[in-house]
Amino acid sequence: HAASQDLPCLAELGLRPRRLFDTELAARLAGFERVGLAALTEQLLGFTLEKHHSAADWSSRPLPESWLTYAALDVELLTELRDALDAELHRQGKSQWAAEEFAALVRSGARPPRVRAEPWRRTSGIHRLRGARAQARVRSLWYARDQIAARRDAAPGRVLPDSAIVAAAELDPKDEQTLLTLPGFGGRSVRRLARTWLSALDDARRLPDEELPVNPTVEGPPPPHRWAERDPVAAGRLARCREVVVRIAGEHTLPPENLITPDSVRRLAWQPPEEITEQTVAEVLRGFGAREWQLTLLV
Repeated sequence: HAASQDLPCLAELGLRPRRLFDTELAARLAGFERVGLAALTEQLLGFTLEKHHSAADWSSRPLPESWLTYAALDVELLTELRDALDAELHRQGKSQWAAEEFAALVRSGARPPRVRAEPWRRTSGIHRLRGARAQARVRSLWYARDQIAARRDAAPGRVLPDSAIVAAAELDPKDEQTLLTLPGFGGRSVRRLARTWLSALDDARRLPDEELPVNPTVEGPPPPHRWAERDPVAAGRLARCREVVVRIAGEHTLPPENLITPDSVRRLAWQPPEEITEQTVAEVLRGFGAREWQLTLLV
C-alpha cells in the first residue's frame, strides 16, 4: 500500500521486487475517493483497522509487543484487499492500466534515490529569507544538524526542526541567550547543542562573499503563476491542456494527477514539439515517463 514510500527503503537492503500490486494506486485508478489503507479495508472488506500506533517513533528498540501486533494486523488483510481491488479494476476495464502503472513502479523502485546537489535548499520556509548571507546560515545549520542526525541515526527534524533553522538564519543570533529564545530551540537536547548551532552561524558569518550560495539555474518551465507574464501564449496552451486532462480524468473516474503528472503537462505546454502531431506529442510525453494507456487516452 503506497509502494513508493517503501521501495526506496527495501532497495537500500538489496530487496527489489520483480512485480507488485499497489493497493493505494489501484484504488486511485478505480476512482475511490478515500484511498488510505484503513478506509479501503473498511469499505471493501468491512473491517476497521486500529491506527493508534501509526504516529509512534518506530526507531525505538526493542519494539513493544503491542506495536508488533499492530504492524502485523496492518497488513494481514492486504491480500484480500488486493483481490477486491483487482476485481474492481477488471470490472471497470482498467486492469491493463494498473499493470502498466505497477510495472513502472517496479522500474523506478529499483533506481537509487537521486542525490540532490544542494539538499539544504529544501529546508521548509527557506523562501521567506532574503539574501545570500541568510541562505549561507541555513546551509551551515543544515549540515551541522545533518552530521548530528547521522551520528545518532535519527531523523534530522528530530534533532532540530526546519522552522528553527529558518528562525536562526533570519535573526542571526550572536549569543546563547538570544539563540535559546527563538522558536524551536527550547528543547533540552537542542539547548545542549547551543554551541554547535552558534558555531555554524559563525562559520556562515565569516564566509567571504565569493563563497556564498548562488541561486541555481532552474531547469524546465517556471512556476505556473508566472506564465501569463513570461509567455502568455504558453499560458494559454497550459490552460487548454489542463482542461483536457480534467475532462478526460472525469470521464474515466480518475484523479487528474494519475492520468498524467502535472509536471509532464507543464513541460509539454511550455516547450511543445515544433510539429504538432499525435506522434510527436506522444514521443514528448513518453520521454517524460507517460505510460501507453495514458497516451491512448490523452494524445
